[in-house]
Amino acid sequence: MTKVRIRRVVARTRWQLVTFVGGRGGESVGVVDLLAIRKDHSPPHQGMKRGDALHIVLIQVKGGSAAMPTVEDGIRLRAVAKRHGAEQSLLGVWKKGKAVEFFRLQPKASAGDDWIEITNLDEIFH
Repeated sequence: MTKVRIRRVVARTRWQLVTFVGGRGGESVGVVDLLAIRKDHSPPHQGMKRGDALHIVLIQVKGGSAAMPTVEDGIRLRAVAKRHGAEQSLLGVWKKGKAVEFFRLQPKASAGDDWIEITNLDEIFH
């Protein structure tokens, strides 16, 4: 359901959605379940041409009775985002009979909740 909701939004934009599938066709291991990516057509950085850079959003999915991500998951996701230059990290949570809820990972660990609820995916995929 998370993928369906995101696909509806990215279909109106130039984002591409990448799904990582494991060896048996199920989920792959690792903290990132989906990747949204698009070309950055803004004025280029030195040594690059327009369209060389990328915008990247990392997406983790939790469904059914899966627990919310741990503090360690947040640390790992931030490390992966830093390593690959991702601009945002997103969490999609769905429970049977309910709409998917989305959360954005705070860039730095906080004393409070690391995940901020997002009600409009257009904030992420503009």
